[in-house]
Order: sequence, then structure tokens, then C-alpha cells
Amino acid sequence: MGIGEDFKTFCGTLVIANRDTIAARGGSITRRLNLDFWNSDSRDDHSLYTGSYGRGTAIGTSSDVDLIMKLPWSIHEQFGSHSGNGQSALLQTVRASIKKTYSITDVGADGQVVQVPFDDGLVFEVVPAFEYSDGSFKFPNANSGGSWKTTNPRPEIQAIADLDVACNYNLKWLCRMARAWKRQWDVPIGGLLIDTLACQFIRNWNYRDKAFLYYDWMSRDYFAYLAAQDESKLYWIAPGSGQYVWKTGNFQYKATRCKNIAIEAIDYASRDMHWSARKAWRSIYGTGYPS
Repeated sequence: MGIGEDFKTFCGTLVIANRDTIAARGGSITRRLNLDFWNSDSRDDHSLYTGSYGRGTAIGTSSDVDLIMKLPWSIHEQFGSHSGNGQSALLQTVRASIKKTYSITDVGADGQVVQVPFDDGLVFEVVPAFEYSDGSFKFPNANSGGSWKTTNPRPEIQAIADLDVACNYNLKWLCRMARAWKRQWDVPIGGLLIDTLACQFIRNWNYRDKAFLYYDWMSRDYFAYLAAQDESKLYWIAPGSGQYVWKTGNFQYKATRCKNIAIEAIDYASRDMHWSARKAWRSIYGTGYPS
């Protein structure tokens, strides 16, 4: 196989394999909360997938699914005037609701989410929230005595989807490959920051409309873009929403190393040293890349 086929095969290993399971469990959680808070048995209404799964940039080995569940504002009024930590009380109420459906699951409520773990490693993180007229959400933070925070995931989801189309669907593949790199190299970088920097990079990349044949160059140039980021910088601006995306550590050194490995891999391929090229790419992306 050539480089284009190799990267196409590799990307095929990154596709989410358990979408049906996610849909079934997400639908059950949504239905349970709709029954208790909306007097409805809908499996779809009032819920929104967010995070990397919602943005379409998660990979097959991802185990966390973020789900915002919109609640009536009357519930906010009830817990907003709650004596003590109303945010924690709200999370516990949502936890109790979900436990009616998943009674044998160790459902936990802490911080800002209700976690619903399953035996196969999949974990739903459910965020109860209240929707503003502009489509953003107010959600509880039970830490430090309790407070309310705001998030606006829909513009991020839409901005990434629109740019992906404009780039011949290369953006989301780049985000997924970067997650494989993060896993392989244990890179201290969050998923939203991966997606944010991928958007910034590919928007001005000369070959953004090409196909898998250019993914070796795309990898090299994306790593170079990451490596060039200012290490003193603390946050970047998310696409669409404009929210701050804070760094969790410096990723530049590992990006520099992989940029150099990518340069070597491209050189090997130019000299028909395909086994050496594949070995180099596997060292970057892991065993999902063809050997």
C-alpha cells in the first residue's frame, strides 16, 4: 500500500465502534430524566451530546461520553434558593433519578457531573443544565460551597462541522489522529485544545482540501504548528463559542519530537523504504497504523 492507503487504513481504526451502544444508553438516561423532570418518555428531547463525541472528534478507544441534560427553569428556582449547597443537591437529585434505571450501576455525583459507569468501561458524564435564550447553558458546580457556571457547546460543534466540510473532511480526521498521538505519547493536552489548535492550523494549511495522500505532510505540519506554540501561553480561544481553552501542560516538546520523526518517515518513503516509514509512523500513532 502507498502512504494514502496506509493513512486511510489507520483512520479506519479510529472510528467509534460502539455508537449503537452509546445511543441506546444515552437514550435510556435521557428518557429517565425526561420522565422525572418533563413528564415525557422521549429518548431524544432535552439532551445534547457534547465533548469530543458531540464534536465528532472522538476515537474508537474513547470511553467518556459527555451529555448535557436540559432541565426546566423551575428546577433551577427550586435548587437556586436551596439552603446550603443547592448545586450539590441538584446533582444528587439527578443521580437518584438515573439510579431508577441503572440501579446496579455505581452512579456518582460530584463536582459538575453525574457519572454513569458501565462494566465495559464506557462512562457517561451527565451535566444537568438550564438553557438560556441564546442556546448557552447554566450548570451547577458543587465545588467550594457551590456556584453556577456557563457553557456554550453548540457553536463549537457547528464551527468544527462547518470547517470540516470546507476542508474536504480532513479536520476531524486530524483531530482523531492527534488523539491517537496523545494516547501513544501520553501528551498533556485536552481534547478541546487538540480540536482548537487543529482548527487554527488547518484553516490556513495549503493542502487542506486534499485527500489521505497528504496526511503525512499534514501530520508533519500539524506537529510543527503545535511545537511552535508559546510555552508561556495559558489558554487559547475555542472555535465558535470563543470560550477559553486552558492548557493542562506543555505539549510542545513531544510535538517537536514527533515532527522530527514525521520528517524522517517522509524521507524514508521518498526512498522507497516503506517498512522504515511505517515503523516511524507507528512510533507516533501506535499500533493502529499499518505495519
